[in-house]
Amino acid sequence: MPDPSPASLHVHIQNPAGETLFPITRAQWDQAVARAGAAGQALTVSIADDDAGFSTAMARADLLITWTKEIKARFPHTAPRLKWVMATSAGLDRLAPFDMIPPPVRLLNNSGAHAVKAGEWGVMAVLMIANRIPTLTTAQREGRWQPIFTRSVAGRTVVVVGLGDLGGSIAANCSLLGMRVIGCSARGAPHPACERVVTSENLDTVLPGADVLVLAMPLTAATQGMITRGMLSLLPLHAGVVNIARGAVIDQDALCDMLEAGRLSGAVLDVFTPEPIPMGHRLWRTPNLVISPHVSSDDPDTYNPRTLDIFFRNLVAWRAGEAMPNEVDRTRGY
Repeated sequence: MPDPSPASLHVHIQNPAGETLFPITRAQWDQAVARAGAAGQALTVSIADDDAGFSTAMARADLLITWTKEIKARFPHTAPRLKWVMATSAGLDRLAPFDMIPPPVRLLNNSGAHAVKAGEWGVMAVLMIANRIPTLTTAQREGRWQPIFTRSVAGRTVVVVGLGDLGGSIAANCSLLGMRVIGCSARGAPHPACERVVTSENLDTVLPGADVLVLAMPLTAATQGMITRGMLSLLPLHAGVVNIARGAVIDQDALCDMLEAGRLSGAVLDVFTPEPIPMGHRLWRTPNLVISPHVSSDDPDTYNPRTLDIFFRNLVAWRAGEAMPNEVDRTRGY
């Protein structure tokens, strides 16, 4: 059934205190309302970045848009009218087991806001592996002239683990380059960018033929530590690893060991355990590794507008009594 009171909703946006790169502004909200047309009518909005603003808004807010770290820090909190919370992140693993916001309040993510930027970064990282850029970077740092000649990526095999918005976008871009794309997902459902898709249980069957392994899955109980030392050992010597998922999906020490031993050709990583990487950590001195400090998916020009557009798409579905496309299944973690 459609929501019985679709009008006169109060939306609160809680930005982190002191946020300078990605605060959602009133101007961004107004522009999103204009893009939303009828969906943007009959709404009031409040925006705050402090404790007092949050507490005042929660007394009357129906819907909340905020960061995962704000949810974790501020809930449980009395919010008598709150119906759903939208986090401005795709991965909500930091909120597991999600009990700080008890049902019936529903939880949404902003999956879809990252796809374009992540797809560009991901194919860049794949090309870096294919062209041995991690090895060349290590040689440059050590002052060694080390010519390495590589062939085109067309016809080479990339295995993409996780085919959501991030992995699916990377898979599509690799396919456009003529690469053979094999996907891996929990259910193994077909994907238009993939030659075939295997289930997570069958990932080991495709790793021996991979030139590049791309990790783009959410961090859940099922994926934590999924890429073990044994899994990495199945990759051929010339293969490399790209991680745009979370640091905890892979045995990071095993990867460093294998890079140090020359057992893999290179890695391009955007996520780590822990973050930020501490001074003196072995990651800083691991050869044939390119470090990207968790910046692969967030475009300052488009992140908030896309997040707000996703909010309005979910609002339309909710008001119509339909499934909200970004609602998180708390049992699965995404």
